[in-house]
Amino acid sequence: MKRLLYSVVFLLMTTTAVKADDIVVDNINRNYIVYAPKDLGAKRPLLISCHGMNQDAGYQRDMLKIEAIADTAKFVTVFPNGIDRGWDIGGDRDLRYMQALIDKMVERYDIDPNRVYISGFSMGGMFTYHCMNRMADKFAAFAPISGYPMGGGNYTSSRPVPIIHTHGTGDDVVGFGGVSGTMAGWVKRNGCPTTAKVVKPYRANHITKHTWGPGENGVEVVLLELEGKGHWISNDIVFTGEEIWNFCKRYSLVLKDPSVRITSPNDGLSYLTFGGASEVPAITVKATASDPDGEVKSVAFYDGDVLLAEQTKAPYSCVIDNLSKGTHRIRAVATDDEGRTGSSEITVNVDEPTGNYVFTKFLTEGSVPEGWTTYDGNEKRTGFSSGYGSGSRVFKFTGAKRDFDWGLYTRNTTGGKKAGYARFADKGTSATLMMYPGNYQMYYRISNWNQPNFSPVTIAIETIDGKEVYSYTFTPTSNVGNSAANEFSGTTLKSFTFDVNDKGQYVITFYTADAPWADLVIGQAALRRKGNVSAIENVASSESPKYTYYYNMSGQRIASDAKGLQIEKRVMSDGSSQSRKILK
Repeated sequence: MKRLLYSVVFLLMTTTAVKADDIVVDNINRNYIVYAPKDLGAKRPLLISCHGMNQDAGYQRDMLKIEAIADTAKFVTVFPNGIDRGWDIGGDRDLRYMQALIDKMVERYDIDPNRVYISGFSMGGMFTYHCMNRMADKFAAFAPISGYPMGGGNYTSSRPVPIIHTHGTGDDVVGFGGVSGTMAGWVKRNGCPTTAKVVKPYRANHITKHTWGPGENGVEVVLLELEGKGHWISNDIVFTGEEIWNFCKRYSLVLKDPSVRITSPNDGLSYLTFGGASEVPAITVKATASDPDGEVKSVAFYDGDVLLAEQTKAPYSCVIDNLSKGTHRIRAVATDDEGRTGSSEITVNVDEPTGNYVFTKFLTEGSVPEGWTTYDGNEKRTGFSSGYGSGSRVFKFTGAKRDFDWGLYTRNTTGGKKAGYARFADKGTSATLMMYPGNYQMYYRISNWNQPNFSPVTIAIETIDGKEVYSYTFTPTSNVGNSAANEFSGTTLKSFTFDVNDKGQYVITFYTADAPWADLVIGQAALRRKGNVSAIENVASSESPKYTYYYNMSGQRIASDAKGLQIEKRVMSDGSSQSRKILK
């Protein structure tokens, strides 16, 4: 208390814009610090910023450093003190305190009650999430810093809520590992696209900005990920107060702009075509739109800046044919009866790789990546999805000695045949893999997760309907040891070749062994097309009356059975085996 009184006296002596005050709530005297710029004007916004546990209002003000921003943008900031330097993050006591503060600021400074925002650090961030669920009708946007509900989140707000969350990956008080699950819960609640738009670097190499949105009513969920930052508010390169204000100022409880959301397809569609011209099927883009204070007059669809279609009545949709190679920014723009607009955007990527194509770009811990499906005998997960703390998911490896930084883990919980796998470009994912006839090379770097005696892995090239074209079985030479923090080595980069005889849509599947709790971790996988299939010459052989043998120009032997199914299987010197089945 002495420290608080000293801080208050000092503030009053140094500036007239800062005032210490109190308010009685539930017969308890509550105190706070308020910063109000000169020449504030009428109907200006209010930001409430809550301190962390064992901290106070003066400390929070010193850390946030938001006065210069408030002076320019003309908004009031209140730094309240919690009881016993903490917050009631499960009950109503401090919710009533927040309501009383809002009412007093509206009366004293003529605050616009529709533009009130709340932020908080650490325990104050946890309290900010509590306010999302219980006071979504009082706060227009929310900005937690280094804090989230550590006992598990609730996502029960009365309306979709805009969120900007800032967190350091080196936080040793409120660990960064729980952030992804919290974000995923609010992304789902807000009806946002499950795939974030990622800006990396954002302002600096150690900063990544993830944006999910727009969702319902045009809201967004934003995560600022600060690599290596600990449990503190960032004020170098990224100024947390500035980021919070630039985000929050866009939102009001009174909506005026129309909102539009692309509901199909999902963001991040990827079409890969090896060995020929891209063959992208017709894509139907669907959108919903509404206007809070009038009606939607039209919804226009764009590929970049090129108008594709415009409709004046729901349902709103557009069919896109023959997308060319490149990244396409597909937009839906809604216009209301007042001429206001709202927009929604997805990206569709069309690629014709000529060299190595790496499809293991894993960057989100606890997720199943875009374009992938995992199955462990009990649960199937389709990417992009995140927030997983167990089961098949992406790990970020942190051991001082490691063969790769990120890896996709899956397992076989039942021991059933092909009951554990990770598959790229499966049905229902955002990736489509087209391959023309030719000779291909597959590169891989794969380890076991918790198999000290090692467990075989099979990589299979299959048609989209599940017919095996080629398979390669090997035993990894490294094992992580059941913890992402362990050191591991010996996962060498290997490759094998295979032929594709028919143009079509394919998947690449990584199978665990058919044994209980067999597992694998994919650290790297890449594909390249080497060239056209060599002509096959018929060469008679008496090695077996069951087969007629053929050899291609590279000397590989192919056996054809009576059913016309070509089979090749070779056992290598290290015990691994290769086999392929090619339908004539």
